[in-house]
Amino acid sequence: MKKLLICACLLTALTFMSTTVSAQKFGYLNSQEILSQMNEVEQAKANLEVLSQQLRKKGEAMVADLQAKYGAVQQKVAAGELAPKAQEEEVAKLKSQEQEIAKFEQDMVQQLQKKEADLLQPIYDKVNTAIKEVAQEQGYLFIFDQSTQVLLYADETTNVSTAVKAKLGI
Repeated sequence: MKKLLICACLLTALTFMSTTVSAQKFGYLNSQEILSQMNEVEQAKANLEVLSQQLRKKGEAMVADLQAKYGAVQQKVAAGELAPKAQEEEVAKLKSQEQEIAKFEQDMVQQLQKKEADLLQPIYDKVNTAIKEVAQEQGYLFIFDQSTQVLLYADETTNVSTAVKAKLGI
């Protein structure tokens, strides 16, 4: 009797589990395609490019200035105008300026990364909100991103990209 009761409970549990699994609705989309069609992303990229060019020009000017100073020191050394002590001081100044340029390059990369995050995060939030709304409206429990290249197979009828684009006004 006890074994029969355990078997009945197990059978009931398996039935509920299979019913639950079959009722789940899955969908997928391609987030890279959606982002590539958004005007906000293009504007953010243009803003980043402008900032990048400004910083690059400033860095190039710093390098040109260093090269000019280095050339002037070499000419003075070749002409014998600098004493060994003065030569050491000039070399130390040039090395200090090299370090400033290296620090500027590091700061430039960090500044560009921060600006990119500041510009793109609101766009990502907007897309994620649209995905969440589509999922809730259409009863999807899971929506996968095809652009991550983890999705091995998907029926085209479960593609929610069009619904998300419509939600975003694309």
